[in-house]
Amino acid sequence: MIATVLLVTVRAVLGKTLGGETFKRRIVVLGAGTRAARIETLAAQPGVNFVVAGFVLMGEADPVVQGAMPRADIPNLAAHIVDQNASEVVLALDERRNALPMKDLLRVRTTGVQVSEISSFLERETGRIDLKSVNPSWLIFSDGFASSRMLSSVFKRAFDIVASGLLLVVTLPIILLTAIAIKLESKGPAFYRQRRVGLYNEGFDILKLRSMRQDAEVAGKAVWAAEDDPRITRIGRFIRKVRIDELPQTWTVLKGEMSFVGPRPERPQFVQQLEEQLPFYAERHMVKPGITGWAQINYPYGASIEDARHKLEYDLYYAKNYSPFLDMLILLQTLRVVLWPAGAR
Repeated sequence: MIATVLLVTVRAVLGKTLGGETFKRRIVVLGAGTRAARIETLAAQPGVNFVVAGFVLMGEADPVVQGAMPRADIPNLAAHIVDQNASEVVLALDERRNALPMKDLLRVRTTGVQVSEISSFLERETGRIDLKSVNPSWLIFSDGFASSRMLSSVFKRAFDIVASGLLLVVTLPIILLTAIAIKLESKGPAFYRQRRVGLYNEGFDILKLRSMRQDAEVAGKAVWAAEDDPRITRIGRFIRKVRIDELPQTWTVLKGEMSFVGPRPERPQFVQQLEEQLPFYAERHMVKPGITGWAQINYPYGASIEDARHKLEYDLYYAKNYSPFLDMLILLQTLRVVLWPAGAR
């Protein structure tokens, strides 16, 4: 009885304390334009780990954030940030050319306060590379993109070989039974090959169980799958929900053309279109594609250019921050999605 009372009391106290602002990082944002407004919007979302202590108007002609304190009204910026009990300053200027407050930033940094650029801040807080704020120089000089390290690559390939071999043996009866059910429901082959773009922009074929009608794509023209797509068969709808249609791709993993974890490979027709409309899309092909990935567990299935942009932000984050631990996290999250399907098409 005593333990029950204490557990309820402690959890109530800690829940209220940890859920409030006491243990959250306090930040000061330099800027009051559209970039700063994005941080203001993010701070209002539930579950964030930071609190905005204030915005500083850095001379923007048309400020978006209301209530920002003008820099001219702050005699000593470093002292002001210390007074706000801030542990981090985020640089969120819309125009940085000839506008970087280098002296202010140096003094702030020497007080022990962390100074972050908005792209790095958003990457850390959202788990994606924000395409609206990032630029090529940031991608070049920032940390990350270490997926080519020898030890990590050897570990990843060894896991792919062992796991794909075991999975093929275990799921072979399921694949064969599903293939028979597909043949009984609709005309056409149970399996189909589809051309995809892989590592270093090289093409390869993936093998899948057919979940659509044989005439799903007229004249071979690629079409994105939509919600409640009428081309999907009854068996196809079920195997898509539980991801059985993806099982034959383990053969592609065993051959080394794909990995279990990585950016989802797209069809050449879509890649050409997306590279023309989305910056840095080609960079997602610098890592081996996968059956599941960071974008798949963080963003619902998309069938538009805007959806592809959001998924690209997660794919770039994975390529930049790859580690065996991140792969393990993605595989565990994928297992959760398979057990509790949501958003599959």
